[in-house]
Amino acid sequence: MADIGYFTETNSVDTVNARMGADVDPRLSQVMATLVKHLHDFAREVQLTQDEWETAIGFLTRTGQICTQERQEFILLSDTLGLSMLVDAINNRRPEGATENTVFGPFHVEGAPVREMGAQICLDGKGESCLFLGRVLDLEGKPIEGARIDVWSDNADGYYDVQQPDIQPKWNNRGVFVTGADGHYSFIGIKPVSYPIPDDGPVGDMLAHLGRHPYRPAHMHYMVRAEGYQKLVTHTFVGGDAYLESDAVFGVKSTLVAPFDRLEDGDTLWRSEFDFILVRPDQSR
Repeated sequence: MADIGYFTETNSVDTVNARMGADVDPRLSQVMATLVKHLHDFAREVQLTQDEWETAIGFLTRTGQICTQERQEFILLSDTLGLSMLVDAINNRRPEGATENTVFGPFHVEGAPVREMGAQICLDGKGESCLFLGRVLDLEGKPIEGARIDVWSDNADGYYDVQQPDIQPKWNNRGVFVTGADGHYSFIGIKPVSYPIPDDGPVGDMLAHLGRHPYRPAHMHYMVRAEGYQKLVTHTFVGGDAYLESDAVFGVKSTLVAPFDRLEDGDTLWRSEFDFILVRPDQSR
């Protein structure tokens, strides 16, 4: 009797994928069939043991159990495996000269207040003051009016306000700024500091077993949106940071390392100038 349809070590991929229904959405069929193929090939290549499989199931179970409305451990896992950045890169291919995307991160909050240009966003009085300024331009170098620049960063202790709701003021180191006809933006915050991602859960255990640190280099978050242009989600990184080449979530790109200039007699201790170059949807690769 032929064993077609019965599962064996050698025909596992074909057997599993053959069970898929005929009317399944084509994209779902492609994704799941490819996932099954790579999972089975992986298990065969490393000769996965029963104990290792059970350890993996336990790890994923604990990853789900620690998730809350404020903490998404699966996104953290994706980040630390580089998957988040790979998906971001695949979906944000831009022409040379355009500002590059990077990982969104888990600490953005919708509804931050719209502030006047040049306003202060640091509300807890901590940290070294920094003037952030620049322009929002198109690929031809023309200013973009009405661009909404959503900014957020950690405080001087390396925590975002949502991580310390009983300690930090609401909307600390956050704000939204809207460009005028000249495309310029400016605001006063603090020079960001490097900080560890949450490492008290399964992902932190994984990093420790792999001999990896949990730190992110110092950065300021930006989300720039303008009508008729592709949304930009990015950071600017502090040049010279010790973790630029070993970011725990692989978010650093050389074009995003920004100047942070020490001022001798300015109103702030630091100044960081950076222009954002947006593209229209038809200009993406």
